[in-house]
Amino acid sequence: MREKIKQIWPEIELIKNEEIKEKTYKCWEYAIEHSPLEPEDLEKIPFSLLIDNYDIKFMQHKRAAVRLSIAIAEEMQKSFGNELKINMDYLISGAILIDVGKLLEYEMDENGKLSTSKNGKLLRHPFSGVSLAERFGLPWEIQHIIATHSKEGDLGKRTVESIIVHHADFVSFEPFQNEKTLRC
Repeated sequence: MREKIKQIWPEIELIKNEEIKEKTYKCWEYAIEHSPLEPEDLEKIPFSLLIDNYDIKFMQHKRAAVRLSIAIAEEMQKSFGNELKINMDYLISGAILIDVGKLLEYEMDENGKLSTSKNGKLLRHPFSGVSLAERFGLPWEIQHIIATHSKEGDLGKRTVESIIVHHADFVSFEPFQNEKTLRC
């Protein structure tokens, strides 16, 4: 399983802290083992069940959000220097894990159609993602990124890493929501 995770998530190797890197791998391994999906499916399934009319896959969106997060953080560090502390390991692990809970909220019917399960309707992926991160002892700062990356986090405060990941995730999602995007 580890080799399959490495193939779909080469970005995990960007995490310098070996303990965080290992726990990030373990979260994805556990999620896939308890999901109706196989690692290869992540390259085929739609990036969102909320958006139609686009052929963008789950891992395309995930990689875009992670890479955008890294690029934003690096530019902010260049621009603001020591005035802004960004923990890149927290940021990268958090960005990689923000949607890991989706694997636990999906189900597949006999025709292979993906949908949200009863469990997924009860607890959206930020909650199941935090549960997975806690299971493997990831730092609270990473759990915070997972918890606050989506609309569930709008009522609280976000760390710098969470702000960056939140915006990177939405930049790679919202342009595809037709009703929210001005098309000229």
